[in-house]
Formats: sequence, C-alpha cells, structure tokens
Amino acid sequence: MNTLFDPKTLIGALSLGAVFLVAALVLAALVRRLTRRVAPHLTDVTGLAFASALGQVMVYLGTFVLYAHLVPDLRALGTALLTGVSIVSVVIGLAAQNTLGNLVAGLSLVLYRPVRVGDWVQVSAPAGVTTACVELLSLGYTTLRDAQGRQVLVPNSVMVSSVVVRLSAEQAAQASQPPAPSVAG
Repeated sequence: MNTLFDPKTLIGALSLGAVFLVAALVLAALVRRLTRRVAPHLTDVTGLAFASALGQVMVYLGTFVLYAHLVPDLRALGTALLTGVSIVSVVIGLAAQNTLGNLVAGLSLVLYRPVRVGDWVQVSAPAGVTTACVELLSLGYTTLRDAQGRQVLVPNSVMVSSVVVRLSAEQAAQASQPPAPSVAG
C-alpha cells in the first residue's frame, strides 16, 4: 500500500498520474461549468469563451507541471532535456509560427475588441467580400456565419491584419440581401 502513491516507483508514478489526470479533467469541467453559469449574466461574451479555453489549457499545463515536479524520474529527465531545449524551442517556434501568431492575435482581438460576438462584419474571403455575423472568437480562429448560413473560419492573424468593416444592423441587412435583377430595356 505504501508504494501505491510513492512517486519513486512505477506503480506510484502511474497512480499519481491517474490522480492528476482526473484532477485536471474535473478542474477543466469546473471552468466550463463556471463559464456556462456566468455567460447569461454578461452582455458581451466575447472574452468569456476565449478566457474559458485559455483557462482550460492552463489547468492541463499546470497539472502536468505539478505532476512532473512530483515524480523524481521526470525531474531528472527534465534536467537532461533542458540542455537541448534551445534547439528544440527554435524548431518548435518556427513550426508553430502561424499557430502562435493566431494565439497572440486572438489575445489582441479580445483585449482591444475591434469586433465582438454578434457584430456583423465584411471580410475578404476567397469568393470575394463576405458579410457575416461573428459567432465565436477562439484561441486560433474567429468563426463567422454568413446570411446563407455558411460558417466562415478566419484565422485570428488574418482578422487582426486585414481590413474588417463592422456594420450596423441596417447595413448588415442591406449587405446580406441578394442584388435586385436588372431589367434590360
């Protein structure tokens, strides 16, 4: 029984890993539940969904760091890997450049609030200028819904770096109407 939660043994490390995983799952579920309870009381949920996703990532990351610090073999492995972390960080940084750019751009969208959930915007899309409603601002993408019900996913880095026209309700209604047929005479 003494070895069941002893981090120096394999069984203890696996048992602690299971406990930490369950704790992380419960904490992440609590973050989601708190988000659902707070959302109806807010007039603008733009930052809430973003903060919820970021909070869940932080829960898993924090739980893993605590677990790795508790298990001596993982601490030793971490020290050995620290010597090669500079090369690995450069490779990961280059490989994840777009992803990290989208994350930073998402933080910028939430912080400066150029658009909010429920706003109607015009953005440039491959098919031309698209008028759509902002449905969700997530860590990497902004989700829009156009008048035809199509979902448009725009990377946050594109939302920050391109010109986005925010429309009033009247302008959005006019822009989402199909053009009237012309009569040749």
